[in-house]
Amino acid sequence: MDFVIPRVDPSVPRKLMTKYGVDLLSATILARRGLLEGDEIRYYLDPSLNNLPSPFFFEDMESVVERINNAKTEGEKVVIFGDRDADGITSTTLLYTELKEMGIDVSYRVPEKDEPYGLTKDVCDEFIEKDITLVITVDCGISCNSEIEYLSQNYIDTVVLDHHLAGDNLPPAVAIIDPKVPGSGYPFADLAGCGVVAKVIWALRFSQTDLYNSEFILLHAEAGPGEDTSTIIHALRLYNLMEIDYLVEEIPNKSLELTSSRMFKFLSVNLPILVLDQEIEHTLLAQAFGSKCDIYLTDVREEVEKVIPAIKGKSLLLLSHESRMAKYSKYDIEIETLRSLFTSYCLYKHPNLTRDYEKILDLVAIGTVADLMPIKGENRILVKRGLKVLSEAPRESLVPLMSNLKLLSKPVTTVELGWYLCPVINASGRLGCPSVAIEMLISKDRLQIEDLATQLVQLNKQRKRMGDEAWDKVKNSAKKSCESFGSKFALIDNCNIARGLTGSIAARVLKEYSVPGAIVLSEEIDGRISGSMRSRESLPSRTFLSCLSSFFTDFGGHKCAGGFSMEATKLEEFKKQLDEQVLLLDEDSVEEARVVDAVIPPQYMNPNLIKIVELFEPYGEQNGPLQFLMESAEIENCVKVGSDSEKGNIKLQIKYGEFSWIAMYWGGGQKGKIEVGDKAKIIFRLARNYWNGQANLVLTILDMEKL
Repeated sequence: MDFVIPRVDPSVPRKLMTKYGVDLLSATILARRGLLEGDEIRYYLDPSLNNLPSPFFFEDMESVVERINNAKTEGEKVVIFGDRDADGITSTTLLYTELKEMGIDVSYRVPEKDEPYGLTKDVCDEFIEKDITLVITVDCGISCNSEIEYLSQNYIDTVVLDHHLAGDNLPPAVAIIDPKVPGSGYPFADLAGCGVVAKVIWALRFSQTDLYNSEFILLHAEAGPGEDTSTIIHALRLYNLMEIDYLVEEIPNKSLELTSSRMFKFLSVNLPILVLDQEIEHTLLAQAFGSKCDIYLTDVREEVEKVIPAIKGKSLLLLSHESRMAKYSKYDIEIETLRSLFTSYCLYKHPNLTRDYEKILDLVAIGTVADLMPIKGENRILVKRGLKVLSEAPRESLVPLMSNLKLLSKPVTTVELGWYLCPVINASGRLGCPSVAIEMLISKDRLQIEDLATQLVQLNKQRKRMGDEAWDKVKNSAKKSCESFGSKFALIDNCNIARGLTGSIAARVLKEYSVPGAIVLSEEIDGRISGSMRSRESLPSRTFLSCLSSFFTDFGGHKCAGGFSMEATKLEEFKKQLDEQVLLLDEDSVEEARVVDAVIPPQYMNPNLIKIVELFEPYGEQNGPLQFLMESAEIENCVKVGSDSEKGNIKLQIKYGEFSWIAMYWGGGQKGKIEVGDKAKIIFRLARNYWNGQANLVLTILDMEKL
């Protein structure tokens, strides 16, 4: 049994306990996972929508908002062009629905049948013929330089909403929102395409409020450390609720020339200065600058109390001690509390920015999980809140599909999304008819929704069948290719794989043969070949493919997934160049040892452990499920389950500490005989299992070693 337990300085978890109010086990896991700073930890401990960064951190966001609002005012014809996968489908659905509700003349277009990824000249010609004046690409576009130039030459503006890595040159769009573009201004680079669209939707809604383009200063003053000798003033400047400047200055009382004070200059910019208690703050400012200093303050307490009555009668100091947000802040605790209060007031005053906005996060969760985006940072909030919507109040257009998949009336997790919902939505795109999924999601007709949901389920069954047939065709070639590349890589190029299956086959090659990377090429269509690459984090797909870009008509991708198209005539030369490129790869292709998050003492092995498991949800890319270790558990019962005896699936009852646990050990029968009374060291995961409306705690054994 090969595993590692990351070592941490014992003082670090205790500091996290004190600062963030978590228990020792949770603090230890945070430390072992490298989650040490407030900005990282708050996404685990406080997944509030208020923690989402402002969309206006994107340099081009105002340009996007103004261009779309202008299209509405001028009655322009707008088209959304998306990708055919689940991220593209959800992105297209979200933006189409939002623009439609805004009253914009909008349509959508996605690649159908065997059409290639991204904009093409033929698609651009369609838009020209239809008198389109604004094209918005979603989950694509960042590599479509020539096509966007062609649209521009025909007096059609393009807005690019993407999340893929850009090439050396950006397309000539009127605005680009892509967190991976250098200089985008956005603090989180790992949004999915649907996450980018969600930011644009929030910004569009915000632009319809009186807060749009507003700028002001939040101020708080307090007595300095010496008795009546100095005053400390904190000032935070916000624009579109986005922090753009912060200043703190300790000022000797009444002994400083105003012109030499950085704070006085900061406050003398003719902006509204907002405080929670005007009289108290004014007294402190007079104490610092002298009574002749006239700085006009606006007291927001009365307005904030109308929306947040819980703060009534409480000082800012008391509120800061009660605030969850303040402990994560990089600012002074009281100015952070004031910022949090005022932001909450503004957002809750406009439900379409909070309560109603949360309703769109169901599709954001689906697209983010389907596109294998890291479940860290902002994605944790988007996915967690989206799962809540799917679990408690799914949109009507998803209910028949979720019912068919038996996902109603129980909590939906990323496991259910990844295993059931995402593949079904993806199937329509894989088989060349993504509009089936989009039409289902945007439909208001119950009968049509049910019919389209049934079609999606059938398409997914067809995809599975085709995938199994394709794997049977390629597995021998895959094995030979891995051997020929010295277990560094695999190339499948001679099996006539359908374009929609290349990604899943590449992923399967990666899993089955433990190679760092794999490319699967599609069948030839109209003299063109498409390909998909899947890779480990140690071999970034986009970077690897960029070394071969001279062969491609277009390419793009993420860190661990990429795709491209090329002329079939270039195949042999491409393969020669690929051989040379693989030779440059590192030799290390060994699987890493399993990482254990915590050794669980017997007294900690109780039902409350599930609370810690759920604290770290949702799980997914770069945030795998917690893995625990029991050092001496007793096997009380052992039964083989399932009809396939070769797999050797075992159901166990395990005694550890005061409790007995039901555990599943998939394939455990192949790893040695297990008998009642055995003592064993066990690596496991813990989760809730739902059956007939009942929830039970079940262990999944990952590895076991008899003692």
